[in-house]
Amino acid sequence: MNTTRANRSMKRLRALVLLTLAAVLVSGCSTVKPWVKPYERTNLADPIMSFSRDPVAQVYLHHVYQAREGARGAEGGGGGGCGCN
Repeated sequence: MNTTRANRSMKRLRALVLLTLAAVLVSGCSTVKPWVKPYERTNLADPIMSFSRDPVAQVYLHHVYQAREGARGAEGGGGGGCGCN
């Protein structure tokens, strides 16, 4: 009697594992829809959404950083380390 219970529970476990595996595999076929519509992207490009409080100062500091670290490449920008760019 214990073996039949064990067999039933093993069958249920296998069925559950197969069902879960099938659900995972089938869900991988769906496409991801973008959360932002193309006409809403202008709201994301609004200057109020920037991280810095003073964007002009941030651009200047970024330029100084690139000129100072020009020998190593900084952040991919061109120019030399002499500050003459």
